[in-house]
Amino acid sequence: MKLIDREELKAKLDRGDDFQLVMSLSEWAYRAKHIPGSIHVGTLEDAVKVLDPDDEVVVYCSGPDCIASIAAYTMLHANGFKNLRRYAGGLLEWEQAGYPLEGEMVG
Repeated sequence: MKLIDREELKAKLDRGDDFQLVMSLSEWAYRAKHIPGSIHVGTLEDAVKVLDPDDEVVVYCSGPDCIASIAAYTMLHANGFKNLRRYAGGLLEWEQAGYPLEGEMVG
């Protein structure tokens, strides 16, 4: 499993790099709080429809102990996605760094 750290992800977002950032938690969790620029896909079928297997894709979830991004990474990889990374720190690490968030629960 290829990983990306917080600072590299932040730099990619700041530069406006062309990649898909995918939150792999539920729709309500996404609506509550997510990293700006990220998208939510509800199922593997949706992901395969929405995402291009040739694009760079970064998946994340709530934090290091959350397995949702591991499952998303594993399923996407099994479906032909090769340029794939996981941001293991997730929302927890991102928020602890004071980086911006979007969503209904962001105050």
